Amino acid sequence: MKRLFLTTLLLVLFAGMQLFGQVNTKTIEKKIDVLIEQLTLEEKVAMCHAQSKFSTPGVPRLGIPEIWMSDGPHGVRAEIAWDTWDHAGWTNDSCTAFPALTCLAATFNPNLSFKYGKAIGEEARYRKKDILLGPGVNIYRTPLNGRNFEYMGEDPYLASKLVVPYIKGVQENGVAACVKHYALNNQEHWRNHINVELSDRALYEIYLPAFKAAVLEGEVWAIMGAYNKIRGQFCCHNELMVNKILKGDWAFDGVLVTDWGATHDTKEAALYGLDMEMGTGTDGLTSSSKNAYDNYYLANPFLELLKSGEIDEFVVDDKVRRILRLMFRTNMDPTRTFGKMTNQQHFEVAREVATEGIVLLKNDKGFFPIDPAIKQTIAVIGENATRSMTIGGGSSELKTKHEISPLEGIQKRFKNARIIHAMGYASGPSVYGWVLPTNLNADSLKRAAIEVAAEADIVLFVGGLNKSHHQDCEGDDRTQFALPFGQDDLLNEILKVNKNTAFIMLSGNAVEMPWISKVKALVQAWYLGSEAGHAIADVISGDVNPSGKLPFSFPVKLEDNAAHSFGEISYPGDGINQEYKEDILVGYRWHDTKKIKPLFEFGYGLSYSTFKLLSAKTDKSTYKKGEVIKVSCEIKNTGKSKGSEVIQMYVNDVEASVLRPLKELKAFNKVNLNPGETKSVIMEIPVDELAFFDDSKMNWNLESGQFKLMLGTSSREIKKVLQIAVKN
Repeated sequence: MKRLFLTTLLLVLFAGMQLFGQVNTKTIEKKIDVLIEQLTLEEKVAMCHAQSKFSTPGVPRLGIPEIWMSDGPHGVRAEIAWDTWDHAGWTNDSCTAFPALTCLAATFNPNLSFKYGKAIGEEARYRKKDILLGPGVNIYRTPLNGRNFEYMGEDPYLASKLVVPYIKGVQENGVAACVKHYALNNQEHWRNHINVELSDRALYEIYLPAFKAAVLEGEVWAIMGAYNKIRGQFCCHNELMVNKILKGDWAFDGVLVTDWGATHDTKEAALYGLDMEMGTGTDGLTSSSKNAYDNYYLANPFLELLKSGEIDEFVVDDKVRRILRLMFRTNMDPTRTFGKMTNQQHFEVAREVATEGIVLLKNDKGFFPIDPAIKQTIAVIGENATRSMTIGGGSSELKTKHEISPLEGIQKRFKNARIIHAMGYASGPSVYGWVLPTNLNADSLKRAAIEVAAEADIVLFVGGLNKSHHQDCEGDDRTQFALPFGQDDLLNEILKVNKNTAFIMLSGNAVEMPWISKVKALVQAWYLGSEAGHAIADVISGDVNPSGKLPFSFPVKLEDNAAHSFGEISYPGDGINQEYKEDILVGYRWHDTKKIKPLFEFGYGLSYSTFKLLSAKTDKSTYKKGEVIKVSCEIKNTGKSKGSEVIQMYVNDVEASVLRPLKELKAFNKVNLNPGETKSVIMEIPVDELAFFDDSKMNWNLESGQFKLMLGTSSREIKKVLQIAVKN
C-alpha cells in the first residue's frame, strides 16, 4: 500500500508540474525509474506485447494506460475488431482520406507536409490513438513494388526533407508517429522471408537517410520494423540495424514496434532491440493457445528466460522504459490536445496536397487547361473515373466521410459541358484486396467506350492501376509493367476515332506507355483521397496551375530500371536471397550515370506557365569541412499565369576515388511567382553532405577536390552549373 500511495502521489505531482510547464526530461526519467521499481516482472513483460490487434495492455493497479494504435499513413483506419481483421462495425470512425505519400512527395513542399501531418494527427488524437502507424519512407527501387504508393519516392534527400515535418505535425498532437518499414522493405513479393544483401554504401547512402532524419531531426517516438531479413537476420530483431545503428549510432530513445507478425525468435527479439511485439499469429485468443497473446515471443517465453536468469532483467527494463517514455509523450501527458474529428479544414488540406502533387507530364499545344465556360462534349472514359481509391491497398485502406470521384469532380466544375461517361474496361470487384473476375463483357464495354469517344469533342481517359491485389496493394507486387485490364488496347482504339485524347493516370507507380506519342496530354494524378475529383478538376480547368514534380523516374521499359537490369537475383531474388546489384545507383542515379534515358525523369513536371533561371552564384569558391555552401539565384515567371517552380540543386563530384552518381539532389526550393515576377532564392548545402560512405573505414569520407553544383528544374533539365572546391 505504501508503494502504491507513493506512485499515485508522484503521478499527481507530475501532472501538476506539467501543467505549470516545469517538467523536463530528467524529471520524466526519474518518474519512469519509480514506475519500473513498482512493476512486477509479469507486468513488465505484458507491456511488451499485444493484447488485441491494435493495443497493448496497461497496468491498471498503477494507473498505467493501454496503448492504442491505428494504421496510417494516409488517414486513420476504421476500427478493427479485437481479435480478427474484421471491421468493428463502428458508425463514427470515418476519416479524411489524404492523398497517398507519393503525391505528398511530388509536392516538393515541406510546409505542406507539416500541414498534412498535423491534420492526420488531429484525427488520430480525436480517435484516442496513441500511435499512428506511418509515414513510410522505404525507397522506390522497382516500379513493381505493390506498396510504393505509401512511400516518398526514390531519392533519400527528398524523403528526408518531407518525413521530418510530417512527424512534427503528427506529434504536435501528442500522438506518436511510427515511421516504417525499417528497413529495405522495398518489395512485397516474398516480403516475409526474403534476405536482402547489399553494400554498406547502398545501406547508408540510399536506404537509411530518411530513417536517420526521422530520428535525429524529426525526433520520432516510434519506428516499425520490416518483415524481411537483412544479412541473415529478421529486421525486427536485427543486431546491426537495431542495436548498432538505430539505438546505438542514432541514440533512438523511442519504441521499436514490429510489423504485424514480423517477430520470429524470443531470444533475438529480447536481445536485439525489439520493444513491442504485435500481430504474431492472426487470430489472437479466438482459436487456440498457440496464437494466444500470452504465447507471443515476448510474452511467456520471454518471461521464462527472465525468470531462469538466461536473460538479465535490465533487458526488459529498457523496453519498459521506452514504452513508458512514449506514454509520457502521449497518453500520460495531461497537457496534450483533444484533437479534431474529420472536418472541412482537413478536407481543404487534403485538396491542397492533391492539387500541388498532381504532375503534368505532357501537354501538347496547350491541351490543358480546358476552359469550363466552353460548351462542348467531354467523354470521360475509364473505370478509374468512378472506382473508389480509398478502400483497398492493404493496411492503408480508409473509411472516408466522402470521396469525390474524378467523374463527379469534372461534372461539378464543367457545368457548361455535356459530360458523357463510359466504363471502357472492368477490373472486377475487389474482396479483401483480391480481384474477382468481372461479370461484365469486355467487348461490350470497349464498343460502348469507342462510340462515346467518337461523338465527343475531347476525351479524358481516366485509367491506370487500382488498389487491389497485384496492383498498388500490400501483400504482393505487380506482375507486369504494362497497364492491366486491356487499357492499352482500349486507348489505341479510342485514339483511332478521336485524337483529341488526354490520359489522367491514377497510380502510385510508373507504368509502360507505348501510346505516349499519340495522346495529347498526360496527367499523373496518384491516389488523391477524399478530394480526388475536385483536385483533378482544379488542375485541368486551370483553377490551379500544376506544380507537382515526379518523386521517382519513369523508365521506358522495365529492363531500364536498375533493379531489373541484373536479372532475378536482383529482383525479386531466388526465393531465399536477394542482392541489390545496382548498389547506390537507384532511380535517376542509375539513368544519369549509365546514360539510359528515362521516359520521364525524377523531378520532372510541367506548368501552365514558363520560368527562367536568370542567375546563380555561390558566396565563395572554396569551402572547408563544417562550412555551409550558400547558393543564391534568381528565377522569373516568364509566362502569363501565376504558378510555382521547384528549383533543384544537384551535386556532382568531379573526380572521386570511388564510383559516385553523376548527380545527387542536395537542395530544393519551391517558389511561387506571379506573371512577370522575379524572386531571389538562397539555398544551402552543408559541405559535410558532399561526403560518401567509405566502407573501407565504415565512416563518411569528404574528399578534397572539385564539385559541380547543378541547378535546374528536373534531374535532366539543368540550367546553371557552378563549380566549387572543397579542401580538408
